[in-house]
Amino acid sequence: MLQPVPPTGTPSMVRPTWAFLLAHPAHFIAMGGGSGLSRFAPGTVGTLWAWAAFVLLQPVMSDVAWAVLIGVGALAGWWACTVTAQHLRIADSGHIVWDEVVAFWLVLWLVSPAGFWGQLVAFALFRFFDAVKFGPMAWADQAFKGFGPRGGFGILLDDFAAAFCTLLVIAIWRY
Repeated sequence: MLQPVPPTGTPSMVRPTWAFLLAHPAHFIAMGGGSGLSRFAPGTVGTLWAWAAFVLLQPVMSDVAWAVLIGVGALAGWWACTVTAQHLRIADSGHIVWDEVVAFWLVLWLVSPAGFWGQLVAFALFRFFDAVKFGPMAWADQAFKGFGPRGGFGILLDDFAAAFCTLLVIAIWRY
């Protein structure tokens, strides 16, 4: 297993593999059960995984269950993203996608009920705000960069900022 990297120095990034994913529970969580291993747009693949999971879970989940899942998912994700970033030796690897998963679940939960087209618009807006990183996303991305719990929090925070901006645009559009 890889050793955590101290916040000083410039170690090279470890390219994640299936063995890396399965080597530690934090890796499995942070990398979205494998969706973060995608060589092409892992953040988008992680968001698609979140969407598929939401569609499967939605019929059996209450609002309270979603609130608990998202809350626990954010806390577990904070730990998992912190550990995985240290083991990957990069502060916010694109292979860490749990931040997209939990933030997009929040978006889908709060825009429900929404059909396919409404969810697709939410997906496109969320990916736009997550990729472009201006305003609140840029602040969150830069203010909490690094290793350790602060860095793990930052990994999640910029995606929650993207979720907020997505929800704001949808709210303005709806009303």
